[in-house]
Amino acid sequence: MSYESAVVYIVEDDESFRPALCHVLEARGFNVQAFPDAESFMQLPGEPGPGCLLLDVHLPGLNGLDLHAHLMKKCPSLPVIFLTAHGDINMSVDAMKKGAFDFLVKPVRSELLAAAIQHAFDHNLRLRQEHAEMRDLTARYESLSPREKEVMALVVSGRMNKQTAAELGITERTIKAHRAQIMTKMQLESLADLVRAAGRLMIDPSGTRS
Repeated sequence: MSYESAVVYIVEDDESFRPALCHVLEARGFNVQAFPDAESFMQLPGEPGPGCLLLDVHLPGLNGLDLHAHLMKKCPSLPVIFLTAHGDINMSVDAMKKGAFDFLVKPVRSELLAAAIQHAFDHNLRLRQEHAEMRDLTARYESLSPREKEVMALVVSGRMNKQTAAELGITERTIKAHRAQIMTKMQLESLADLVRAAGRLMIDPSGTRS
């Protein structure tokens, strides 16, 4: 993800504050998409793209806290920055405990708002990169045959080739061939790399993912 493609999504029902907020952010070079309520935001096709969400707490219909709870299940990588009035601070702190990225009290200075958005973009970029790496690692693991998965699980648990061969009832030569195939398919260079990959995939000694 590049910052050029990132979007500041805004869900704010105040008909005067929303366009003013858009103007301030666009003047600072941000891409902005604004919505008057949670329902219109949820009509976006698919998941929101890279960026962050500025979310008012009090909205008509589905309120900001409910929308945040929904997003935590649907797209938890999207950072949510709550925009709150002074009386909503305790509510916003509780939302942060439940995964919100930040909260800002209205009226918010443009410098503070821009800095919070930039931090949210950085966070979103890291999460998206991590998720992309995990999807790629999972795809490589799923390309292994059932036998190769068994061998991998035993190898990363510390078994020697001879022990693995005895446990699976095959020859040590076959184990070596499987290990070579595993390293090729997983696109890894060393046993240490394989152990780290197995840890990320949460593979137990039976060859299944927990």
